Amino acid sequence: MNKWNNEKLKFWLEAGLALLLVLTLGLAGARGIFAKDIEEKSVSAKTKVEQEKGADAKEKGSEAEKKDKAEENAAQETEEVIADGQYPIMGESSVTVEQMISFFEESGEEYPSEALGKGGADSIETFCQMYYDEAVAEGVRPEVAFVQTMKETGWLQYGGDASIEQFNFAGLGTTGGGVPGNSYPDVRTGIRAQIQHLKAYATEDALAQVCVDDRYEYVKKGSAPYVEWLGQKENPEGAGWATAENYGYSIVDMINKMKNIE
Repeated sequence: MNKWNNEKLKFWLEAGLALLLVLTLGLAGARGIFAKDIEEKSVSAKTKVEQEKGADAKEKGSEAEKKDKAEENAAQETEEVIADGQYPIMGESSVTVEQMISFFEESGEEYPSEALGKGGADSIETFCQMYYDEAVAEGVRPEVAFVQTMKETGWLQYGGDASIEQFNFAGLGTTGGGVPGNSYPDVRTGIRAQIQHLKAYATEDALAQVCVDDRYEYVKKGSAPYVEWLGQKENPEGAGWATAENYGYSIVDMINKMKNIE
C-alpha cells in the first residue's frame, strides 16, 4: 500500500513539474513575442520620425532652392532690362562699397574730411558706407544715388549754388540764380533726403524710414523709374530731376565706369 502511494505521489509530482515547465516555457515565449513586438514598434516609430525629418528637410531644401532660383531669375531679368538701355533706380545691386570708394579715389579729387567730418563722415569710407546703407534701406540702388552726388557736387568739391556745409548732395531745392536750396543737420540726413527723393521719382511705394525730404510731396510718384528718365528732356511725361540734356544718361555712363572697377 505504501509503495502504491509513493508511486502515485511521484506521478503527481512529475506531472506538476511538467506542467510548471510548460507554463514557464509558454510565459517565456510570450515575453519574447511581446519584446519583439515592442522592438518592432520602436523601430517603426523611429523610422517614421526619420522619414518625417527627411521629408521636412527635403521640403525646406526645395523651398530654399525655389527662393534662390527666384532671386536669380529676378537678377537676370534686371540685368536684361539694364542691357536694353533702361537702368532701374530701385532694386538690388552688385556694386560694392569698395567700388564706390575706388571710383571716388580714381577721380583724383581730395575728400573734404574736415567739412564733412563735422557732419559725421570724416572719411570716404564712412561716406560711401552711409550711402550704401541708406539706399538699401529704401530699396534704391546705391550706385545711382552715389554717382548722382559725384555729378551734382563735382566730386564733393561743390562750387555751385549750394555749399558743402549744407550737407545737400544733389541740389535739392536749388533753382538757379544763387538759390542755395535745402540744408540738413548732418551728412546722413542729407543722404537720406536725396535717396528718398529718388525713390519718390522711381515708385509709388511708401518710404521705409521717416521722411526727411522736404520736397518729397512735390514729386509725381513713379514718374521716373529709370535713371535715364531723371532728365526732364528724356522723360516721357516731361517730369524728372533736372533740365540738363541727357542728365540721366550721363549718370548711367558714370555708373558703368564704376562697375568696371575690380
